[in-house]
Amino acid sequence: MDKKYMRSRNTADINRVSARCLRVIIYFLALFYAFLLVLKEYDIWTLSISFGACVFIALIPAFLISVLKQEGRPYIRHVIVWCTVLISTILVTQLNSIGYPFILFPLLIASLYYNRTFVLYTSLLMSAGILASAMVQIQFPGIVLDPIFTAFDEHFVEIIIPLLMIEVIMSFVAFFIVDRNSSMIDKYIDTAATMQQNENYLIYAFSEISETKSKETGEHIRRVAEYMKVLGRASGFDVEYCEKLSAAAMMHDIGKLMIPEEILDKPSRLTEDEYQIMKNHVLYGEALLKDCPGEIMQLAAILAKEHHERWDGKGYLGMKGEEISYIARLITVCDVFDALTTTRSYKKGWSIEESYEEIVKNSGSQFDPAVVRLFISNFDKFREIHQAIPDKQIY
Repeated sequence: MDKKYMRSRNTADINRVSARCLRVIIYFLALFYAFLLVLKEYDIWTLSISFGACVFIALIPAFLISVLKQEGRPYIRHVIVWCTVLISTILVTQLNSIGYPFILFPLLIASLYYNRTFVLYTSLLMSAGILASAMVQIQFPGIVLDPIFTAFDEHFVEIIIPLLMIEVIMSFVAFFIVDRNSSMIDKYIDTAATMQQNENYLIYAFSEISETKSKETGEHIRRVAEYMKVLGRASGFDVEYCEKLSAAAMMHDIGKLMIPEEILDKPSRLTEDEYQIMKNHVLYGEALLKDCPGEIMQLAAILAKEHHERWDGKGYLGMKGEEISYIARLITVCDVFDALTTTRSYKKGWSIEESYEEIVKNSGSQFDPAVVRLFISNFDKFREIHQAIPDKQIY
């Protein structure tokens, strides 16, 4: 997980929070609308149209994020701020002094983003909104509930200038708050990214110890980890979860640490007793990992235990079909494909095409048919990974 991804993920989270704030504003607008109706001081049609427009505008970010799933797009924060500025401008135009507190609403939303320039940008937009509000009251008094400006006179200066000054002052306050918070967030992201990288290095090193016991497995764990990432994304998992799956996949054979080398390295066929000992590595792996804290370790425990299960129930532990966790069904395809294509002391590696045919042939017996379909549609990526990470002889 790199820093760029973590920052983009943080922005996506803020976009969701901001859109949620706008949905909360809708409830506030409904209550405010009901309160103004009770006062009976405003034209009901003009009031209804104004508040209806505000509700419609507030729903735009929610539609983009909840329906179109655009929360990670760079333009979303601009849409959100423009919507808040429009809502604030409409309320200030129609309600005058009652609506003045809303001029700070866009700044509050912009402050959620740890971007100083974005705060100043929002302040300029809201300042333009304040001026536009006054212009509408002067030029089109008939569409305003209670216009207070009739011309560019002293009354205009006495109200608009202070409003603009408040906006500017609060934007600088927000600027310095965001400046401090952005530095803290950047440090947090840098630290989190470094910790994630260190964890992945440790996982890889720990996993490689188990692999090097057989002296020829080389880059098996790296390839399986990359294959898992491909099938994870094809399954619809988000990037973060796929990264965790990839890291967890590197530990699927960690139980081999507990298997004697004379069995692991035996060039001939294993006896029945030796095969039973070999099968126990899935239970050893689960035992090593199940009590470790963290989501990655819990995923790794599942993969370590179930990666030799078969769809038809003829695997190591006899689990069948949906009894096998979905992520284990993914790694089964990844692990078998890599084992088939790789040369070992006891066998010669198959070609990419032969291995592909073997996976497809065993759909519905050894492998989950749905996972095999994902494998088929992403086979080119498997080929690229296989060619990009060749085995290295380990002595």
